[in-house]
Amino acid sequence: MSLVYGLVTGIIFGIFLQKAQVLKYDKQVGALRLLDMTIFKFMLTAVVVGSIGLYLLKDLGVIGLSLKATTIGAQIVGGLCFGIGWGVLGYCPGTAGGALGEGRLDSFWGILGMLGGAMLYAAIYPALKTSILAVGNMGKVTLPAVLGINHWVVIAMLAAIVVIAGIIFEKNQL
Repeated sequence: MSLVYGLVTGIIFGIFLQKAQVLKYDKQVGALRLLDMTIFKFMLTAVVVGSIGLYLLKDLGVIGLSLKATTIGAQIVGGLCFGIGWGVLGYCPGTAGGALGEGRLDSFWGILGMLGGAMLYAAIYPALKTSILAVGNMGKVTLPAVLGINHWVVIAMLAAIVVIAGIIFEKNQL
């Protein structure tokens, strides 16, 4: 049943992506050039809403968090791969899939590249696991744990920052 929930929420999220027009190449390039904040506003809002939903379900005992260890090496390599891919293709992984669903065939090549990259990563993972991916291992941590404060305080601060950023973006027509 959890797969059905994932499918339904994925479809709803895809509809929101399409309605917010973040699947458009021009919006992607505008975000990369910091000239159009539509994607940032959309994603920051999704992070806040997702955080509220996850921690509410966690606090109610409906779900448990299954954290993966944070390592600086993995963050740097993953961030570089993501950023370079987004810059070259003009789509991030989620928007590439949505763009393909809208019939934009240019995203198809990026999706093939992502699949190829995933296969390459799987092939070299054993070597990476003991080298780059082990650099700066911080363990299974969350931002509230690092800051030593309640998760609802962190979520409230994040929500306030997102609202203020949204107001600033709108005021500057970004």
